[in-house]
Amino acid sequence: MAEKLEARHRGGDTLAARKVEYGEIDDPMEVCFERGWSDGLPVTPPTDERVARMLKGTPRRPDEVIGRVPPNLAECTVEKVAINAVLAGCKPEYMPVVLAALEAALEPVFTLHGLLATTYFSAPIIIANGPIARKLGMNSGINALGQGNRANATIGRALNLVVRNVGGGRPGEADRANLGAPSKYTFCFAEDESDETWEPLSVARGYPRGASTVTLFQGHGVEAFVDQKSRTAEALTRSLAMALVKIGHPKLVQSARAILVLSPEHYAIYREAGWNRKQIERALYEATIRPGTELVAGADGVGEGIPASRAGEMVPKFHDDGLMIVRAGGSAGLFSAILPGWLAGRKRDELQPVTKEVRA
Repeated sequence: MAEKLEARHRGGDTLAARKVEYGEIDDPMEVCFERGWSDGLPVTPPTDERVARMLKGTPRRPDEVIGRVPPNLAECTVEKVAINAVLAGCKPEYMPVVLAALEAALEPVFTLHGLLATTYFSAPIIIANGPIARKLGMNSGINALGQGNRANATIGRALNLVVRNVGGGRPGEADRANLGAPSKYTFCFAEDESDETWEPLSVARGYPRGASTVTLFQGHGVEAFVDQKSRTAEALTRSLAMALVKIGHPKLVQSARAILVLSPEHYAIYREAGWNRKQIERALYEATIRPGTELVAGADGVGEGIPASRAGEMVPKFHDDGLMIVRAGGSAGLFSAILPGWLAGRKRDELQPVTKEVRA
């Protein structure tokens, strides 16, 4: 009722977005579909009162400009973010995370325009760290990469809807994905920080413990990894390397980053061996180095591969900063996951994951 009264008496002062009129007998959800505001799933119609309520989730002014959203480089205000957060089904308390995710996506090194226009599968993947993830009840445990958690589902969806509805990034137009992936709807989860022996992703990326952050990665997935028999850190590393070298194609190297989502049971093997994040990442980097003779174009009768001039090299699958590890998942099951990155990372300084602190 408070939002209804505010929208009725002060809506013109606080909301600047264009009003859309529809007939008394029209279904507002169908109107959203007809106007192209949906990603194909039902949306929540953004009424004045719903947008006013969403804006209460942040102290930032509705007319504050967050940036220009590609491909149309349209100016995006906090109010427009709130409208798309309503469409996505967010709660007002999710707004700071959605805003931080958008700010990260608009950083030049995230290359959002290229990620949108590529024919590859990729889309933004959002990883939340810190107190905000726990406050919002984000899922980092059982089914963390799947359905069932409102915050996970709607925060990622809100970002993609902003790109669609503000920036104009629609499939078949600027979005040129050959096949696409379900992650283009939403891909957002939290890291499990319950084990004090683990260095969270946010800390590894330069933020203090206790900071609330979002890290955006250009990727897709999920690719399953199963190893129920390895019991030493060395054996598990070799096993993981066998899966990691297949990303994109076994003979494609130094062209994509990847996220390894390490489950609690797999991490326990490393923890018992005394390995920390940096040791695991370095061991996996070294385990994915292979002879160039196996990777050159034409080897084994396969046309894909690296130039013949590199046949004498030992060639790593990734750049030395190309693999990020995140802890998540249920406590039972010797399964982990690989989230492959966009195959556009040859010039790694021009394409990077981005981490932003979540502002209140």
